[in-house]
Amino acid sequence: MSTRLLFVCLGNICRSPSAENIMNHLVQQRQLGDQVVCDSAGTASYHVGSPPDRRMAAAAQDFGITLTGQARQFSPDDFDRFDWILAMDRHNYRDILALDGAKAHSHKVKMMCDYCRTHPDQEVPDPYYGGPEGFTYVIELLMDACEGFLDQVMGNATTP
Repeated sequence: MSTRLLFVCLGNICRSPSAENIMNHLVQQRQLGDQVVCDSAGTASYHVGSPPDRRMAAAAQDFGITLTGQARQFSPDDFDRFDWILAMDRHNYRDILALDGAKAHSHKVKMMCDYCRTHPDQEVPDPYYGGPEGFTYVIELLMDACEGFLDQVMGNATTP
């Protein structure tokens, strides 16, 4: 049975699709494709149906990663569909937990930066209103966090 990961940010066009595609890239490199399934979503509905932000896609391409996907909004059904729900920042973390009325799934919701190995950040910054260096930094940060997640979790893959 595969471990199902959901990456969540605000609009699902920058950070969370980047995390999803980076994780897919790393999973493929480590030949874990039959063990890990990834998706992403946003807590807001601003960009539903949109592809990843072109600036984010350009930054990812510099690292050899192609961003694919289409923005969607997080749904309470996602609590049942995913084993791990990884929030990009505290605001998204709180918004996700607010949808878990019975508090039955809070153990699945984690902060993405909890898995960083070299970056000291506690949140993945939103690069949307900044320059190109912000997008590049987010890719570097998410590479660190995704690698850290795989290293920490895949030995115990099905239990958050």
